[in-house]
Amino acid sequence: MKKINAIGLHQDKAEELANKLNELLANYSIFYQNTRGFHWNIKGEKFFELHLKFEELYNDLLLKIDEVAERILTLGHTPEHSYSQYARTSTIKESKKISDGLIAVEQILEGFKTTIVMQREILGLASDANDEGTNALMSDYIRFQEKQVWMYSSFLTNNK
Repeated sequence: MKKINAIGLHQDKAEELANKLNELLANYSIFYQNTRGFHWNIKGEKFFELHLKFEELYNDLLLKIDEVAERILTLGHTPEHSYSQYARTSTIKESKKISDGLIAVEQILEGFKTTIVMQREILGLASDANDEGTNALMSDYIRFQEKQVWMYSSFLTNNK
């Protein structure tokens, strides 16, 4: 008989989910820091508009970082918390002093693409594990981020 964890999930499936969530956590953490840098360093005609949008985004990412870490704990595992580990694990790479708003938005769209793909993978694993908590979290993130992709893409279309 397979061992069941404290929330009624098979331990091996919970561990697989926690590992994937730690990958997502690493990507969110780098995405967050990149967005902070965009917010701090943005210059030019769209400064006021983008400065505020980037702040909204990094605040949202900060909440997601906390929720993902807490979900890993709920599954009975430990969230990674070192930036050196995040840098090794993350598919999203650190940005360097981006002050051009269009380049920043393009990188944000790439960050969304990366996280949405990961979240879809986690959604499948969560479904297979009967993990409604992780499933609901990923579904909410995907729905919100798909709308963000549409909005940031519309910004690029109107400003190129």
